[in-house]
Amino acid sequence: MTQLQELCEAMGVCTKCQLSKHRTQVVPGDGPEHAEIMFIGEAPGFNEDQQGRPFVGAAGKFLDELLSSAGLQRNEVYICNVIKCRPPGNRDPLPLEIETCRPWLDQQIQLVNPKVIVTLGRYSLARYFPKESISRIHGTPRRMDGRIIFPMYHPAAALHQQSLKGAIQDDFKKLSKILKESQEVKEEEPSQQLAMF
Repeated sequence: MTQLQELCEAMGVCTKCQLSKHRTQVVPGDGPEHAEIMFIGEAPGFNEDQQGRPFVGAAGKFLDELLSSAGLQRNEVYICNVIKCRPPGNRDPLPLEIETCRPWLDQQIQLVNPKVIVTLGRYSLARYFPKESISRIHGTPRRMDGRIIFPMYHPAAALHQQSLKGAIQDDFKKLSKILKESQEVKEEEPSQQLAMF
């Protein structure tokens, strides 16, 4: 068993916060061990809680379409969430829940060691850019900690607000170029905006 598999098994029995009392399953993450791109969403929803896999509902189908538009397949990327259990009623994650799950996500990032991290939605954005607004910086890749961080709207946002669909699709089309650029990423000033766009 690999370290990442062991980590996911440990998540499966976590009882560190109240969410453990309401979940059907923990949703650790999904994808190859050393994926070059990691997507970090917000929290599992109903379908994810039932199946134990991230992004398997309507937002997941849209994510699959978006990946395809960028020349990627789901089995090439690692997908996880800021928190690993579904909040009751699909409410937003609470600060304490995000902080409690943070070590799990830290370890996932360390073990997968992706070249590009795509934040999907405002809660994963806040991990890297706590003072920024997603409407302002989505689609703008930045170098941080030897990686490229690429903020995007959450795919579910387009399902609720059709006006965002075009922006999400445009952002995804930049991914192949960003991945190519990531081969040349070196440690620079934190949060340096890339000049490619």
